[in-house]
Amino acid sequence: MAKQTEGLEIVKVDRSNVERYVELIKALADFEALDPPDEEGKARLIRDVTSDPPMFHAYLALVDGVPAGYLAFYFTYSTFLARPTLFLEDIFILEQYRKKGIGRELFRFCVREAERRECGRMEWTALDWNTPAHRFYEGMGAKRLDWYLFRLTADDFKDALDR
Repeated sequence: MAKQTEGLEIVKVDRSNVERYVELIKALADFEALDPPDEEGKARLIRDVTSDPPMFHAYLALVDGVPAGYLAFYFTYSTFLARPTLFLEDIFILEQYRKKGIGRELFRFCVREAERRECGRMEWTALDWNTPAHRFYEGMGAKRLDWYLFRLTADDFKDALDR
């Protein structure tokens, strides 16, 4: 079992801490070798996570008041189960805070939220090269699905509509 992190607090992202959240998204982008949100994207993130109701939910993991990581999720709906699905969009822990049980606590936070909302399931994706994440999720009892993820970006919408 992972060791517990002393001083860990999980707090909702709101107007008072949203800039700290955006900084962690940049750290995740660096980790995944992706471009972080540009200034317009940052403005949309801030708007969407602090709106009432929020477009998605985000929480910071603070260790002694210092941001160590975050999670973001939203709800979809399963027509087969006739229940909501909690979709875990991001879970990220800064490198210096890994292996301290923070990721486990954030994941368990999501599981409790899925239970509270009477979800039929919880789903997420992990990059194919991120084997530490695969081991973590499988260690938490998750099962890997043999599904393909498809995507159209906003730049692709017009082409798709013209077909």
